[in-house]
Amino acid sequence: MASHTIMNLTFHCHRVSQKYLRSLSSSSVWEAFGSSHGSKIRDLPEVKAMSNLLGFLKELGHGTSNHSSSHSNTMPIKAIPSRFNEESYEHLLSRKEYLLSLDAAMMTFLLHVNARIASMVGVGYYTIGPCGEEALASAGVVFENQDSTALHYRHTAISLSRQLQQRISNFEDYDSVLDDLILGRARGYTVSRNDPVTGGVHCSIGGGENEFLVTSTLSSQCPPAVGRALGYSMADEMGLNRNRGKAVSFVTIGDGSLHNHHFLSSLTLARHAKHLQIKCPVIFGISDNGMSISYKTKQYVDTVFPATGNDPLMPVFRANGQDILSVYDKTKLAVDFARKYQSPSVLLYRNLVRRFGHAATDRQNAYLDPDTIQSMTDSCVLEASMRQATEVLNYTTYAELYDRFQEILKKTESAFSKAMDEPKVSFDDMIERVSVPIVPVPPYRESWKKNATIEKPQVMRKHMTRVLEEVLEADPSVCYLGEDVRHGGYYLVTEGLSSKFPKRIIDFPPDETTLLGAALGFSQLGMTPIVEIPYAKYLDCGADMFYEIAIQHWLSRPKKNEEGHIQGMIIRMQGFDRGLFGGNFHTHNSLAHIPPGVDVVCFSNGEDYVRGFRHALLQAKHGRIVMLVDCTNLLNLRHVHEKDRSWEMPYPSNPTDMTDFDQVHQYLGGTGKSDSPSISVAKIAIVSYGNGVVTSLQARRGLVQRKVIQDEDQVDIIDCPFLSGVPRGLEEILGNYNQVLFADICKEGPGSNVFSSMITSLKQRESLPESWAFVGAPRTYNPLGSTVTFLNTNTIEGAVEQLLKSNAK
Repeated sequence: MASHTIMNLTFHCHRVSQKYLRSLSSSSVWEAFGSSHGSKIRDLPEVKAMSNLLGFLKELGHGTSNHSSSHSNTMPIKAIPSRFNEESYEHLLSRKEYLLSLDAAMMTFLLHVNARIASMVGVGYYTIGPCGEEALASAGVVFENQDSTALHYRHTAISLSRQLQQRISNFEDYDSVLDDLILGRARGYTVSRNDPVTGGVHCSIGGGENEFLVTSTLSSQCPPAVGRALGYSMADEMGLNRNRGKAVSFVTIGDGSLHNHHFLSSLTLARHAKHLQIKCPVIFGISDNGMSISYKTKQYVDTVFPATGNDPLMPVFRANGQDILSVYDKTKLAVDFARKYQSPSVLLYRNLVRRFGHAATDRQNAYLDPDTIQSMTDSCVLEASMRQATEVLNYTTYAELYDRFQEILKKTESAFSKAMDEPKVSFDDMIERVSVPIVPVPPYRESWKKNATIEKPQVMRKHMTRVLEEVLEADPSVCYLGEDVRHGGYYLVTEGLSSKFPKRIIDFPPDETTLLGAALGFSQLGMTPIVEIPYAKYLDCGADMFYEIAIQHWLSRPKKNEEGHIQGMIIRMQGFDRGLFGGNFHTHNSLAHIPPGVDVVCFSNGEDYVRGFRHALLQAKHGRIVMLVDCTNLLNLRHVHEKDRSWEMPYPSNPTDMTDFDQVHQYLGGTGKSDSPSISVAKIAIVSYGNGVVTSLQARRGLVQRKVIQDEDQVDIIDCPFLSGVPRGLEEILGNYNQVLFADICKEGPGSNVFSSMITSLKQRESLPESWAFVGAPRTYNPLGSTVTFLNTNTIEGAVEQLLKSNAK
């Protein structure tokens, strides 16, 4: 392809007289605040810069528009004075693309100015600024509709230009789209309930087709972006392509995020995929303005991605971030590379200047000298782009730009005027949107396999493997992700599955951040991932991404995918509670991570696990996040008392046989398990879950042997698998008992166990008997080769004795 050379602008913005500032006090939207904030508004650096730019355009355009301009897309390139630097381009923006990018750049600047004013007068709530990076707008026109983007909060210009191009390509009216995008962003800045991106809970870039939301957690957008890149080819094979073609995944960060583990883990995973020749078309876009809030990065990016030498696994493309043409050219080169070779690449946007500080609350004078602040404020990339469009490319005139700037300014002020008066979210809104609604359990079909034979009882682990095979066989969108899972995993739960489903049992390197992030990316492509966390303690390593997964539905304005629902996932957290191997780090017993939006269940036996897993998958298919906690001691447990083999159970082979979150199970003294709560004559109930059920059953036998109680009929065991709320079944049944003991296998103390909060809720609802107690594992860590620190029968027996004594008094 031919190389084009154009002169590029590098200078500070023009300054004009104060007369343009004075007009701001009578501006339509902010006029009402003139008496209290007029002088403060005029003194804002952003407002002065806007007035300077407006004056510059008016002076050069003489205030009258020449609408007869009809420059072609191939207008000859001409040289202009020496203040421009030469740069070569392989790809040039057409006139239409350039002017669209310029519109997005002006929108970005003017939205920011009004957001800062809105914050000052108390009606705006988000002021992290994109100014200085407006020229990145041309990156947005590079992408095809099927490509995914996840953009850093400064990259508003990329988002706006991409959405402009997408929507006019779908034959929407250009000016109507412009109005809609400006109003949508104004609603985000003022957290209007009508914000099309988050519905008024945050101010996030996104909302366009295949444009994924980014939270304020540094570079947390990177792991799911790599997940989407890895998932494209798999989605194709699953029949979930949806006309994606050779899609690429584009994700951006700032140079300060180079240090963040989300980015570093993602970069490593992408390079590793390339090393293994696995398709991973992800582009990491990094904007370098030399500042991470107050921290000066001092070209550290050059040490991470040296200009000399080539990375054989990931090429690096470098763009001048102040030049719209360079941004477009290098973005296209990076995207074309990723698309053609289905490989990762890095794209550096250099020479950026952060104007107006990090946010409205930023005290730049605390870490920058006044001259530097002024120099950064005066560096107007938007003016440089306007000069390039007129003086270099002849794509427009200053008169046309003056009119266009005025038009977008009026649209922006009108949008803020409307948005700031719209309602905010309510308490009920927040409660309802944490997760998608629970899907009712479908009717149990008695007719299924009428002649089915009675299943041979098996240990829990065998049932877990079998139910995974069942759902993988039944649903081609299901995939299984984990570390060492292809050969069966640490507890053999996936043993044999990779030979039956070779492309859907996927090994990942040992990094929970990218493992969970990739699962999120897979789910965003329409897959239903099941993610295995090898040991409970390892969830701590990926806790940030776990919370990012949990918050996605709450953050997103409710939308549905083509199947009519939002995709969720199942997380299998194993290596929990009692065990000899590995000590605290492999048999951890704390459930500190239960954020809103995650359903947590812990089953005590294989039969319930199968029913519960089917229900979990049903909920995940409709958008919920379900975490199953698997107790190590139960996986191969056969006996509860001596050699009774009572913990081997038959497989519930009817696929419609499910256990919902509200169901609890009773173990009545002497009669075994009951799934239908009944009125009991028992005076005491022990409520537990997982391995605690077995421990409680053994403790009940011990109380009889020690003659503390006459027989087992005096104590019922209630198995309560659902842990992230109060199951209805538990609340209904507790009224049948005089005394209740909650036996938690987690550690005692704040932030470690689940029953403490459940007890509080039950107490507030007046659903607890007067006499109740709580026991848990000691608040300590677990040694290797010993089970002394786990919940044991002695602790439970002692607590029951205390309850009986207190009742006797």
